[in-house]
Amino acid sequence: MSEKKLKCGIVGYGYMGEIRKAVIERNPALELAGICDTNKDILKKIVQCPAFDSFEKLLARDLDIIFACTPNCFTPDICIQSLQAGKHVFCEKPPGRNLKDIENIRQYEKNGLKLMFGFNHRFHPGILKAKLLIDSGKFGSIINLRGIYGKSGGAQFKKSWRNNKAISGGGILLDQGIHMLDLFRLFCGDFEQVKCFAGNAFWKFDLEDNAYVILENAKAQHAICHSSATFWKHTFRLDITLEEGYLVVEGLLSKSGSYGREKLVIARRQFENEAEAISNPAEETSYFDKDLSWDLEAEAFVKCVQEDKPVAMSNSLDAFKVMEIIDKAYKDAGLASKEGAVNEEHCRL
Repeated sequence: MSEKKLKCGIVGYGYMGEIRKAVIERNPALELAGICDTNKDILKKIVQCPAFDSFEKLLARDLDIIFACTPNCFTPDICIQSLQAGKHVFCEKPPGRNLKDIENIRQYEKNGLKLMFGFNHRFHPGILKAKLLIDSGKFGSIINLRGIYGKSGGAQFKKSWRNNKAISGGGILLDQGIHMLDLFRLFCGDFEQVKCFAGNAFWKFDLEDNAYVILENAKAQHAICHSSATFWKHTFRLDITLEEGYLVVEGLLSKSGSYGREKLVIARRQFENEAEAISNPAEETSYFDKDLSWDLEAEAFVKCVQEDKPVAMSNSLDAFKVMEIIDKAYKDAGLASKEGAVNEEHCRL
């Protein structure tokens, strides 16, 4: 006999809400039981599924899981209210606007309820293969990491809620760089030392459009992240230098395809006396053309719910730790968020 399907509700039916809807519909263990959004035009487009104009109406349904897919300022209330109502929660990153938000959320994580955050980059094929190679020990220990992750902005970029500090809480580092910092933690664990330079020289928001973060951990491993909204080309690249070689994950499978074809470059260290081509080690390149990251992370979450196991990947501690790095980075760069009144017109549940 098959297990009873887990009934799911989606809060916020924008870009990520649409992705999560497709994920739920592809997963045989899940059943979409409702979507809520405050935009009436969006509600009209929702078919073959109950639609609600308020979170409270959705939460009153017989649901097992809430998928929170809203702007950052809503995240704490949605997570906390859902957990209080006895629902498991899958929430998009970031886990709120600041460190205090995730601290508040974690206080309500109890009674066996599962809470997972959408750090789907951990489940990308290039990252998964790189992690397997590193964990095998064949390339020795990691010496350092270097990551660049950014976007081109665009004509509508200024109008995005992501660039409204009252709603988002931070700029490009919190919006996109958080993924790279989370991957740094995936490979190297916690980083105690954080330095950051940031600016808004081009877009002139009250948020950073470029951030340069330098990290060091207790094992003397270092990492450098450049998160940018002025690359003029969607870019993702993660360089991992190890004792016996290097790995490069470049390109990123995405809905738009704008980051280029995802690939993993693998090379073993070769000194000039070990190869005919001086300082030019042979490289092996693997290409990936199917993005299963959304489905893989959902499957991992469903398994935790079904088997009543703790969330091991992208859990609330992971979310807290990466927000702690961002909090230190903002403070070091003089961008520490100042809590103020949220625009109720845009941030009302």
